[in-house]
Amino acid sequence: MQYQVPQFIDVEDKIFGPFTFKQFIYMIGGVALSYVIYRFIPSLVFSAVPILIVLGFSAALAFYRVNNRPFINVLESAFRYSVGSKLYLWKKDDKKQAALVAAQMKAVESDKKKGVTGTGKLAPAGAEKYAGVMVPKVSQSKLKDLAWNLDIQERINSGEVTHK
Repeated sequence: MQYQVPQFIDVEDKIFGPFTFKQFIYMIGGVALSYVIYRFIPSLVFSAVPILIVLGFSAALAFYRVNNRPFINVLESAFRYSVGSKLYLWKKDDKKQAALVAAQMKAVESDKKKGVTGTGKLAPAGAEKYAGVMVPKVSQSKLKDLAWNLDIQERINSGEVTHK
């Protein structure tokens, strides 16, 4: 038995002439809001600017696409970005952490002279290259470990982390 496979499932149906349901709702909403603005400000001279702004916004919601995504998705992403918290790790300047790193560097230098690592074992060959790199003790996931390792390797390769 053969079954017919649906095609063009990502294309919205045209319900009201050449418009999809969403486009039709956006346009009707823009026209209705423009009418309300005109009723509150009867002078066309004063109400023209707000009416044009509302009609332009509703037309953008209905027809404008950014990177083949609807404009409403772009507005939602912009709102979430502006309201959400942001984390900037690459610009972190913490004096406590800098003092901790300096203390660890001194301890590593004294251990390096002895040829001993922090665990009491002999240091492997090339360990002095990574002496200033802090290694996390306990990780929550392998993905975080991988991201941390890639970030440290990138910093070492770019020369951001210096070893004396």
